[in-house]
Parts: sequence; C-alpha cells; structure tokens
Amino acid sequence: MATPKDLQDLLRLLTGQNKNSMMEAMKRVKALQSANLSRLTFQLASISAIASTDITTLNSAIGGEKAAKSLLRACKLYIKSKEGAADKNIIENSSKNFKRKRSQYELLDQPKTPAELEASLSLPQPSEDEEAISRCIVYSNRAPFLLAFTVQLLKYTMPEQPLSSRLSLGQAVVNFQANKKATSSNLRELNCSQSLSWGPKIKIMNREVTVLKRSGYNWKGDEMENEHEKKDDVNVKDVSKKRWNISKSMTSKKSTFVARSIQISSPSDVGAALEGLFTEDQGLRSATHTITAWRVQVGKSISEFFNDDGEKNGGQYLLDILRGENLDGILLVVSRWYGGIMLGPERWRIISEVSRDCLSQHLRINGSINQDALWGLNLEDNSECSIIDNVIPVFKPDKARAYLLNSFASPPDLNFQKKKKSVIAVYREKEENLGLLLEALDILFISWTSHLSPDELDHRAWGWYSQTRPDVEDGVMGWGAKGTVKLSDILKLKRESPIDLLSHCEGTCANRLNTKSTPQ
Repeated sequence: MATPKDLQDLLRLLTGQNKNSMMEAMKRVKALQSANLSRLTFQLASISAIASTDITTLNSAIGGEKAAKSLLRACKLYIKSKEGAADKNIIENSSKNFKRKRSQYELLDQPKTPAELEASLSLPQPSEDEEAISRCIVYSNRAPFLLAFTVQLLKYTMPEQPLSSRLSLGQAVVNFQANKKATSSNLRELNCSQSLSWGPKIKIMNREVTVLKRSGYNWKGDEMENEHEKKDDVNVKDVSKKRWNISKSMTSKKSTFVARSIQISSPSDVGAALEGLFTEDQGLRSATHTITAWRVQVGKSISEFFNDDGEKNGGQYLLDILRGENLDGILLVVSRWYGGIMLGPERWRIISEVSRDCLSQHLRINGSINQDALWGLNLEDNSECSIIDNVIPVFKPDKARAYLLNSFASPPDLNFQKKKKSVIAVYREKEENLGLLLEALDILFISWTSHLSPDELDHRAWGWYSQTRPDVEDGVMGWGAKGTVKLSDILKLKRESPIDLLSHCEGTCANRLNTKSTPQ
C-alpha cells in the first residue's frame, strides 16, 4: 500500500516533469489506484510501482498510450536519479570513513550515550531579539511548521521529555495529521495498524499517538548525580521555571477566589516561588488576601507552615486540605479579591473547591507512562526490512531535526536580477529563521504557562497553530504547497501582562477624554 509520501512524490512528478495541472494529476492518481488489474498484486500508486510495470499495463490503467509512455519514462528517470544519488553517497562514505579495512565484527554506527545523543540533536539557539522576530517572515509548508510547533509545545506540557523524545513525538503528530488528511481525501484506505490497541497512547494537540516507553533513559547525565550539590543554590529564576498549576476562578457575592500550586523540594523554595509568582503576574498583588500553606519532607520528618494573610483560619484550612490528601512537596496559594459582602461558611466551600481543582493536577496520572521518556511509534512503517532488522519502528529524532533545519526559507525574491545565493548562505538563512521561529513559539507558550494547566495549554495549541500556519489550499490541493508565516502573528497571540493591559486601558481612556473635550 502506498504511503502518503509516495502519493506526494507521484503528485509532484505529475505536476512537475509531466506538466499536468493539480486537478489532472489527482484524477490520474485516482485512476491508477482504482484500475482493475487482476494480474497485479499491488496498486500503481507509487513511482517505484509504475516504473516496474510495462507500457501495456500502464496504458490500460490510464487510457492513453502517449501519456502512459511519458509517465513510464519519467518514473524510470526518477528511480535512476535516486539510485545515482545513493551510489554517490556510498562512494563518499567509503572514501571518508572506510579507508582502513574494518573487522566484520565491528559496529558501523557506535551507539551514543544519552548525553551525546541529546547534544547531537541540538537546534539553533533561539534569538532573544523580539523586534527581529516580529520582522521575520518564513516560507514553508504546513508539515514542518506543525513539527516545530509541537516540539516547542512539549517543552511546557511534557517538560520531562528530552529533545530526542520531543522530536520523535512531534513527527508522530505530523504523521497522524497526514494520514488523517489522506484518508479523508479518499487517496488511501485506513491502515489496520492505525487501530492497534497495544502500547500506551497519549494526546498531543487533541491528536492521539501511540508511544513507546524508554525506561531507564537517563538523559540528564551528570546533572542528576550532582543534583544534591545544587539544592542549596536556589534563586527566583530557577524556581520560576517550575510550572504553577491554576484552578478555575469562582465568584460569590462579588468575592473572587483562585488557587495555584507548585512543587517544592525544600522550605527555602517557598519565598523564591512566591516572589517569582508575583513578578510574573503582578495582578495578584491586588488580591485582598493571599492565603498560603505548604508541606515538604525534610529527612524523615514533614515540615509544614501556613499564613492566613488576614483571612481568619484560612491558612490552617489549606494545610488541613494538604494533610487530608497526604500531599507533601506542595505550596498551595489561594488568592481572594473581597467584594464587600461577608460570605460566612460559604467561603470554606469555595476555598475547598478551587484548592482541590488545582491539586487534582498534581494527582493526575497520564495512562501508564509516568515520567519515562517516550518514542513516537511508527505503526505504518512499510519498509521491506523485518521487525528484527528495524528493531522497533519509531520516528527517528535525527530525521525530524534535519527536516526542521531544511524547511524554513525566506520568501522567494521577486527581483530575479539579484545574484543567486550560495548553498551555504541559504542553509544559514534557514537555520537563522528556525531559531527566530522557535523563540517566537517560546514567547507565546511562556506567556500562558502560569495561567493555564498543561492540559489547557495543549488544548489551545491547535487553535493557535491553525491561526498562524501557512495559508495554502485545503485538502490534497495544498499538499506540499508552501506559504508565508509572519512571526509577528505568533507574537500577537501571547498573553498580555497586567502592566501592558493597564497601559492599554490608560491610553484608551486618555483618547476618550481628549475626544470629549474637543469642541464640536
């Protein structure tokens, strides 16, 4: 059965070398797929399948001898050019890497340590120049843009995943979307492997992908071994990198309550965590009461503390909730904006509800994967190698990385008289564009992390992707088509800080006052 890539390659060949329109190419592909050729055991839906058939069979499939000859010649030339490129790579590798005679027992590709693997997959360092980001426009198709979007999103929704896992999972999401589009366009049937139920599955941007646990994969290396030496060196920046969970807000008689919680490892983390919270969201400083309670294990005993901040018995109530849930290593904060009407016992019900809503995010278990690093499984690997040769068909992170590095060019220059850029200049330009794109996505996600839970952030991400992806035709007509992405559109989606909102409101009010004071 032809894969989505086979269909894309065939469509490109028909619209390129054979100079057919996209509509004609699609009709020809469907004719090749639906041809009733009883003596063939495969569909004529890939370039290799067409190149291996004869002119008579192809003529009966598409109903035109001239068109059949042209298509057969183009497919054979395509296969020949691919084989020539492969032979060239083999010769180059032989001259560079195999000058000495190797032992027949020597491994050609030495396995890397986790630290070496992660280092080899590093992406371009994101730029911190927000003005340069807002000016940048990249030219790409939707698949690599979705891959970049997913890789950066997973930094904040699944921070326990190393870069190799994020690249693999991102490619799994891209593959899921391509299969979904191919099936809905009737260009391929649903592969039975898509419905296999073995192995855990996770949802990323509402797309369900099958994963494989990488148990025992210690990708942090020496950082884990020296962790105890760094625990005393706690500062606001380190603690603020941890993710605050946030509850839904509840309002009763003009009083509003919101709960937040974060993991802590020692009592010294509390002050830094609170300072980081108020710095990140200065609107919390306007709360009438900021009730806090925390519990943390120190040695064999539990250290705990609470602060009412004017809400009588409020801190003790939060501490009782933590004790009742048998939770430690948690700082719980409830903010109350008093509306002028006393609530009485009703306040305990609301405080309890927002607190438990927030703490439930710490208790949630994602299937059976826990905190293990993951691979995205490629259940549609149709390669001719056996499962033993392939080991396990996972989406390889190095291929996903190469795809990203080669996909984000600048828009084509309409001035054809300009000097053509060198290959090195084009590569560097793509690398720089990728760095700007990754930083734009970082700015977007960071602005929302303290206000949305990981699940909520993941749920919103597809909408953000849909608003900013390249503008191409929907359906098969847009396959492989490229469009522009303005990084300023991504920056417009970030959450405005309270200071920005205040400045905006002040400016609006000033404009209204000036308008009213102007004589008519």
